[in-house]
Amino acid sequence: MTQDPKKSGESSEGVDGVPAPEGPANLIDTDYQIGQDNFSGKVSFNLDLHGKVFGISAAVILFFVFITLAMQNQVEPIYNAVFDYLTGNLSWVFLLAGNVFLVLTIILIFTPLAKVRLGGAKARPDFSYMGWFSMLFAAGMGIGLMFYGVSEPVTHYGTAMGGTTVEDGVRTDWAPLGAAEGDQEAAQRLSMSATIFHWGLHPWAIYSVVALALALFSFNKGLPLTIRSIFYPLLGERVWGWPGHIVDILAVFATLFGLATSLGLGATQATAGLEHLFGIPNVDATRIVLIMGITAVALGSILLGVDKGVRRLSEINLILAAILLLFVILVGPTLAIALGFFENLGAYLVNLPALSNPFGREDANFSQGWTAFYWSWWIAWSPFVGMFIARVSRGRTVREFLIAVLLIPSTVSVLWMTALGGTALDQYLNHGVQAIADAGLDLQMFVMLEQLPLAEITSFVAITLVIVFFVTSSDSGSLVLDTITAGGKVDAPKPQRIFWAVVEGAIAIALLLGGGLQALQTMAVSMGLPFAVVLLIGCFSIVKGLMSEPRAQ
Repeated sequence: MTQDPKKSGESSEGVDGVPAPEGPANLIDTDYQIGQDNFSGKVSFNLDLHGKVFGISAAVILFFVFITLAMQNQVEPIYNAVFDYLTGNLSWVFLLAGNVFLVLTIILIFTPLAKVRLGGAKARPDFSYMGWFSMLFAAGMGIGLMFYGVSEPVTHYGTAMGGTTVEDGVRTDWAPLGAAEGDQEAAQRLSMSATIFHWGLHPWAIYSVVALALALFSFNKGLPLTIRSIFYPLLGERVWGWPGHIVDILAVFATLFGLATSLGLGATQATAGLEHLFGIPNVDATRIVLIMGITAVALGSILLGVDKGVRRLSEINLILAAILLLFVILVGPTLAIALGFFENLGAYLVNLPALSNPFGREDANFSQGWTAFYWSWWIAWSPFVGMFIARVSRGRTVREFLIAVLLIPSTVSVLWMTALGGTALDQYLNHGVQAIADAGLDLQMFVMLEQLPLAEITSFVAITLVIVFFVTSSDSGSLVLDTITAGGKVDAPKPQRIFWAVVEGAIAIALLLGGGLQALQTMAVSMGLPFAVVLLIGCFSIVKGLMSEPRAQ
């Protein structure tokens, strides 16, 4: 029923920190109270958690960590086999799902449903455009951009220049699309368009769908800020029972393994940088110590609280990232970067239909090993990033929201990849720096920075960026996990967030020891697949929920 909560006497403060709608909104009439199924009390510290969601999630995760650490040699081939099977046979599911999310968001922008305002018809934004754009920019930056900013363009260039190879009627090369054998300019365009494809509109469409759903059903419908709320139009009151428990448990698994993948990549790159810069051995022991140390810093950030902890670290990271990006643009091939930004964007748009095609692909290694992994990774990250975006986007119309979330971070990603990746390619192609192509993925960014002035300083800044991204991801991720496992409460006791931060670090360590990057990728794909199905079903709920809302004039 459409009503104005203020006129009906309902508190404008909402429940558990989630503000009630302002002005007319179609609140869902349910007797469910946030946290009513929680176990709350004091053991040796305060607890307030959803017994079934927390209990099952924690038990399965801890068992997984134990088995992976206890049977490292036995689980590695299992991870490899699972990854090959899922990407080899079901990559089309990920690619098709990504297309559905992008098409849905674009269609919504041009429909009357885009006039719906998140937070109620009279809600006003909590942040200015500049502040909001800055936070969207911050959400778009992460360990992945640091790890793949140089390595992906360089890798795709090499495979594209190498052309296609066929054995027994099957392509065995890793080049995107039809490659560009011997054509340096075409290979460069193809490599940059393939990279931007993985960091552009599709991932942000995935995040947009989750963020829009969470904002709509929490800020407009008055439901808990948790994934199960999205399914109320389909399940009704059953969403508070086992169907909803399963949805939230899947969200916990997806978020945990998505985070673990990023943390594992960050640890791998940071240790490679430390060896390159200071000669510290790049071995498992170093990575474990690094993960443990950074997890300890994240725990300190949690104890300080969101305002003093996450906010300050995020501001530091934003400034450092902007300084590094500006430095590379100014001292690198500035004109080539400026022109390349538009050329790469054009190449991306030209190749977008072919790159996003889920069926009949000849470039199986690229579409399965690269794109399917990325899409599953983004889907696994979507509860984490989506909840952050939802919480800072209250008061925006759906049209404002979708245009900004799709375009702002995508543009930043294009600029980042063009600056770092374009500079690396320029060094390799025009200055003969073969070391960039020869280095491992985790080291290529440092080799690129080594060719520029102030290399030791910029490399140290890059390592610091990776580490601080690690801390903020762990801190923010534990907040999201705690919210889901606390039945939607956003102010649950800190010991629960501490538990999840420790678990994130333990999973990253377990996966690195039990199979390295392949294990990290396998778990991201494994958890991304069922959650992709969850989100596809959730698209129907979004449309149905928007259709029942009053629209801003």
